Amino acid sequence: MQEDRSNETHHYEEPVQALLTLSRSIDWLNEKCGRLFMLLVLVAVLISTGNAVVRKVFHMSSNAFLEIQWYLFGAIFLLCSGYTLLKNDHVRIDVIIGRLSQRAHAWIDILGGLFFLLPFCGIIIYYGVPLFVKAWTIQETSADAGGLIRWPVLLLIPLGFTLLALQGVSQIIKNIGFLRGQAPFPSLKKEKSGEEQLAEEIKAMAVTKEAA
Repeated sequence: MQEDRSNETHHYEEPVQALLTLSRSIDWLNEKCGRLFMLLVLVAVLISTGNAVVRKVFHMSSNAFLEIQWYLFGAIFLLCSGYTLLKNDHVRIDVIIGRLSQRAHAWIDILGGLFFLLPFCGIIIYYGVPLFVKAWTIQETSADAGGLIRWPVLLLIPLGFTLLALQGVSQIIKNIGFLRGQAPFPSLKKEKSGEEQLAEEIKAMAVTKEAA
């Protein structure tokens, strides 16, 4: 009888473990994408600085420099959205959910992912792909003089929301694994936010000044 119960438990655990393996693969993908696309911040800063210098010194400029900055901002925002969800750094309203248990929190994340996040991403992807295809087909360009082609920035929309949707699936899987006792609580932050790190640095500087 005990062996039968053990086999039955193992039978139910196998699908969850397979899904957790998929979740880890999605986490790996968004981790790599996030760290790669963070570099676009530096690229945007360099282009912005170069454009300002050329405009002030040589009295020359182009709409292409402005538009590439908009494209890069869009790329950073969209392509890092899955990474942000992975790190649990999206804005949350914790007035209510912060008072609930971890199990209640997990259920809210599962239902929110299934009924809000994934459908929203699906709608954006559904309408975003035809926009990209149309721009690619006609090689649409900016209406401004010296502007850039439009299809790369339109491609960012379905691509970014695909990464976000995949991470949403991963978070749902991890919450299910947590509820079944097969994974840790996924919404627990493992890393300090930028604001927390800055606050600690300011506090450390104040302590150093007082000691001096």
